[in-house]
Amino acid sequence: MAGPSLIVRVDALRQVAYTAVTGSYTVLGSVFAHAMRILKLVNNTDADMFFSFDGATNNDFIPAGGFSLYDLTTNGIGQEFVFQIGTQVYLKYSSAPSKGNVSLVTIYGQGQ
Repeated sequence: MAGPSLIVRVDALRQVAYTAVTGSYTVLGSVFAHAMRILKLVNNTDADMFFSFDGATNNDFIPAGGFSLYDLTTNGIGQEFVFQIGTQVYLKYSSAPSKGNVSLVTIYGQGQ
C-alpha cells in the first residue's frame, strides 16, 4: 500500500430505504473501491438495526435514530489501519421499520 495521503476524499453515499431492509442481511451499497479510513453508519429509521462486515455475523448494533462512527485515523497519520478494498457492509433489522433510511458515509485518502 502506498504511503498515507493528506488529501481527504469522500466516497459516494451508500443508502438503503427502510422498504428494502429485511430480517435477513441486505447489502448496503457497493464494495469499497478504496482503503477506507473513516466510516459513519447512520440509522435514520424507527427500528433497531444490526450491521455485518461478512454477511453472516452481527458486528454492530445501532438503535433507531442512532449512528456509529469508525475513525481509524485517531492515532494520527502514518497508521495503515483501514477497512480494506473489497469490504462489503450488510444490515438487517431487529424489528421492521416503517420510515427512514440507513446511510453509510466513507472517507479515504487520495490515491489509496
